[in-house]
Amino acid sequence: MSPQTSPAAQLLRSAVEDGVVPGGVIAVGPDPEPFAAGSMALGGEPMRTDAIFRIQSMTKLVTTVAALRLVAEGTLALDTPVASWLPELAAPRVLPRPDAPLEEAIPARTPITLRHLLTNTSGYGMILADSPLQRAMTAGGTEAGPQPPTLGADDWLAALSSLPLVGEPGTVWRYHHSFGLLGILLSRLSGMSTGEHLERTLFTPLGMRDTGYFVPARSAHRLPASYAADDGSLVEREPAGGGFHVGPPPYDMSHSELLSTAPDYLRFLRALRDGELLSPRFLQLLSTDQVPDAVKQPDSFFPGFWERTGWGFGVCVVTGGPHRGRWGWSGGAGTDFFVDPDGTLGLLLTQVEIGERLAPLLEAYGEPAAPSRHLPG
Repeated sequence: MSPQTSPAAQLLRSAVEDGVVPGGVIAVGPDPEPFAAGSMALGGEPMRTDAIFRIQSMTKLVTTVAALRLVAEGTLALDTPVASWLPELAAPRVLPRPDAPLEEAIPARTPITLRHLLTNTSGYGMILADSPLQRAMTAGGTEAGPQPPTLGADDWLAALSSLPLVGEPGTVWRYHHSFGLLGILLSRLSGMSTGEHLERTLFTPLGMRDTGYFVPARSAHRLPASYAADDGSLVEREPAGGGFHVGPPPYDMSHSELLSTAPDYLRFLRALRDGELLSPRFLQLLSTDQVPDAVKQPDSFFPGFWERTGWGFGVCVVTGGPHRGRWGWSGGAGTDFFVDPDGTLGLLLTQVEIGERLAPLLEAYGEPAAPSRHLPG
């Protein structure tokens, strides 16, 4: 079946026709070819299969693989305290409860390790409820959000490490910030920016020519616009071919998130699935639930997240239902990937932020035979 006539292609066409997304790229199958539909922006040029997307949290798998390769080489171990390279984390303080005043923080008993970073259990992360810690993160520029970071890597680490942990390392699960720390750890270990390290060890060997922390000016025409959904309408966040991600950034982005293309990311997923990048032992660890049940507090993420879901190393793991054993993750700007136990790969790249508008498309493309149907806009 050609990419143009596949159920996944029909699904993406329907999403474009219904105005759910201006355009996107989709691929589903054991060795799928990407299919593009729609436009690079509302009223813009046709979408390209080699369009360069802001993949945001899909970066977590890339930095995870880079870290596990260093473990395999003996450079560090999963339970090594990371303060050896990140001295800012040598003496963290921890709140007695998540909503406590910051001045009540006491010294943490447990050092932060690589395993804690890979599993989002370092004690740093998103705070979903209003609290003194959440307000301090917002004021200091370390709160997670859809926009690029306003601080360079070292300044971000200094600001984050000045705040207490929400819980003792290894006992709480909080999303996102552990992987910013992981990016900086990779930079400190390699003696270069994380972008340079990934370029040398992963992107160049795999032929991922269009993956990095910024888009060169010569390739800016391949960067789609990005959108937020607001009261049923799409609001442009960054224009096609412009914005923060075009040209070298003004500061070190080792803690930040990548841009990539469908061909590049599919190449990366195939290499990982097929054992080119990690040994079976490390791939098994990555793709199975590594978070103890006692750590999966209902309020640690979005409602219902833990019902049929676990977290491996850098990816979500499906622990129940018809897709048990699937692993993958999404990017907040409207991207998603999965790998099934039978080797099926799924990739969906849009630039409409994940939320109610995009949810039906994300759910439908992950079915074995994505139906050709119209989706609510």
